[in-house]
Amino acid sequence: MGERPDIKRLGGDPPSPYEGRYGFSRVVEAGGFVTIGGTTSVDPSGSVIGVTPYEQAVEIFRKLMHELSRTGLSAADVLHSRAYVTDISRSDEVGRAHGETFGEIRPLLTMVEVSGLIDPRMSVEIEMVAHRG
Repeated sequence: MGERPDIKRLGGDPPSPYEGRYGFSRVVEAGGFVTIGGTTSVDPSGSVIGVTPYEQAVEIFRKLMHELSRTGLSAADVLHSRAYVTDISRSDEVGRAHGETFGEIRPLLTMVEVSGLIDPRMSVEIEMVAHRG
C-alpha cells in the first residue's frame, strides 16, 4: 500500500503506547478535514492521568487541542466531538470538560456509553473532526 500525497498522517505528540503496536495515526488530514482518532488520558509510559471522568476528559481535551494546533487549527475549527464513556450516569463530568474547552463555539457532541475501553482504568475516550476553512 502506497502513501497518498493528498492525505497527511501524523503520529501523536507524544505518541500513544498503542500507535506502533496497532499501526495507527493520531491525526489524519484530507480534503480540508482534520480527524483526531480516539484519545484517552494515557501518557507515553501507559499511566492513565486522572481518576474521575472529568479529570480524564480535561486531560483528553488538552491533548486534542495540542494535536489540533499541530495542524494549524484551533477549537474554533472543530465540527464534532464524540465521547465514549464507560458510565453514562457520569456524563455531566465529560460534558462539563467539553463546555470548558469549547465555550460558545458549540461543536456537535455525541456521547455514548460503552462496556469498556482498552484499559480498565480509562473511563473516557474522545475523538474529533475539524475543518480547515
